[in-house]
Amino acid sequence: MSGKVALVTGSSRGIGRAIALRLAADGCQVVVNYRAGADAAAEVVGSIEAAGGMAIAVQADVTDAAAVESLIGQTLERFGRLDVLVNNAGVTRDGLLMRMKDEDWDMVIATNLRSVFLASRAVLRPMMRQRGGRIVSITSISGLSGNAGQCNYAAAKAGIVGFTRSLAKEAGARGITVNAVAPGYVPTDLTSDLPQTLLDEAVKATPLGRLGTAEDIAAAVSFLASDDAAFITGQVLRVDGGMVF
Repeated sequence: MSGKVALVTGSSRGIGRAIALRLAADGCQVVVNYRAGADAAAEVVGSIEAAGGMAIAVQADVTDAAAVESLIGQTLERFGRLDVLVNNAGVTRDGLLMRMKDEDWDMVIATNLRSVFLASRAVLRPMMRQRGGRIVSITSISGLSGNAGQCNYAAAKAGIVGFTRSLAKEAGARGITVNAVAPGYVPTDLTSDLPQTLLDEAVKATPLGRLGTAEDIAAAVSFLASDDAAFITGQVLRVDGGMVF
């Protein structure tokens, strides 16, 4: 993917960071997006540059339409094109539905689903002008099978699945592929509060007998963003060690 430009939302840490590093290693020029944590984003850029790649960090709240338009505008101004969008930004606010606060529902839906709508809409025009592009969104096995205490998160992630399949049908004629990756349990900041007993149960429920890594997810995204996946669109690739069939 030498010379291509990739934007990864929420890429200052966790899975997004691993994706940014992997795409840079593949040859992409990378836009590291972050909402907060400028130092962490700068560290990702520094790591990419130290390895001989090119990257910039751009602050933007991807739940805000004007901020997303600015993010895409800065990307195009700096690099002149945009070939790959990875919708990775996410947050959890777990809790049983009967006790869930309105703001916890709204925040999760906005960060995990609204952001996908805003960023994908914003990149369609430049990708259509290029007659091609890749949109890859990070969903979750929670959006496929559900998970107690995650009605908000599962709803948002399930929404990404429907969004992906619908946009794939809209954008395919212009050479734009739209796919999603559904991670299983991957230790990140989002899962840091989970009790060890739950993680142990997740390992037992996984045929491969381990938790996933951020690099596992990044490898799947790299494939879907590459020319090798040119005839794949509207798909959800589970990267969960066999937990969900």
